[in-house]
Amino acid sequence: MGAKLGGDDFDDLGESAEINITPFIDVMLVLLIIFMVAAPLSTVDIPVELPVAVADAPVRPSEPVFITIEEDLSISVGDYPATLDSLVMEVGIATGIDHDERLYIRADKSVPYGELIGVMNVLRSEGYLKVGLVGLDEMSAPPQEGGAE
Repeated sequence: MGAKLGGDDFDDLGESAEINITPFIDVMLVLLIIFMVAAPLSTVDIPVELPVAVADAPVRPSEPVFITIEEDLSISVGDYPATLDSLVMEVGIATGIDHDERLYIRADKSVPYGELIGVMNVLRSEGYLKVGLVGLDEMSAPPQEGGAE
């Protein structure tokens, strides 16, 4: 409870309906200090010794199957030229008709996106679902001529 001084004609002190915020500020400061002390304690790492995995790494294919789409939209499977109609036959020869083997598509950067999706759709319709796209890493790519310095 608070008291109101002055402004009244009466000499006695009466009750005031105003909120005294001093205890509220004190409580908030105490809570702030508690959280400041407790927060770093809650992020302590627990040391755990993890077991060692004994499984062998997956075997990579010795000869990956690359499908190349050149700038002039010609298609080749490995070193053998193919058309969109003969693509499935050439891929079947290269993979031994193994639909679980991963295929890698290399396309020139000027090849339209629709042509690339067309090749992928042909492969998907024949059951070749493991298809990866090949690109160059920026660090290993040769510098381009006439580029920004």
